[in-house]
Amino acid sequence: MRKNKQTWSVKTLVFLALLVAIQLVLSRVLVIDLGVYRITLGTIATVLAGLWMGPVAGGVEGGVADIIGCFMKGYGVNPLITLSAITWGVVAGAAGKLMAEKSRKVKTVIMCAGIVISGVVGTLGFTTAGLVMIGSNFYAIMPGRLVQFAIMTPIYCVLTSLLYFSPLTSMVVGNVRSANLQKKTV
Repeated sequence: MRKNKQTWSVKTLVFLALLVAIQLVLSRVLVIDLGVYRITLGTIATVLAGLWMGPVAGGVEGGVADIIGCFMKGYGVNPLITLSAITWGVVAGAAGKLMAEKSRKVKTVIMCAGIVISGVVGTLGFTTAGLVMIGSNFYAIMPGRLVQFAIMTPIYCVLTSLLYFSPLTSMVVGNVRSANLQKKTV
């Protein structure tokens, strides 16, 4: 009898772990924490995981980094905020699939569109809902979250584009097989 086992390569897992570690340092250590507003560049690691390794890997990286980060800071895990982190990786991974065989300008537009969609759905949607769920007043926090979104989105687009179009991408993608779950028969 055949058993189907789904696996990722060791290299893929190592790069995902490295991106989780980078995410944790950027979002939990090198952060400006203003209560319901957090200024951080950690999201870029999740976006790059999605772009480089696909939507499943991007979602896993975002979710794992968020859960570990909650334990590091002593927060409880909020499922809506974790879903927001997953959304960043999944949407970026979907954008990455659309970028194949496109010019650099088109890739940049698709990448930035993915970042904007992730920000609207994840940050303004799920994260705000998660904050309201734990007691924040929607009308009190939404104006500040909109300002944060307007400031951070171009920064995310520029930094992600710089990193994606650097030699780093060929190093990672050249050493990592696609992070699609592959069926392996035993």
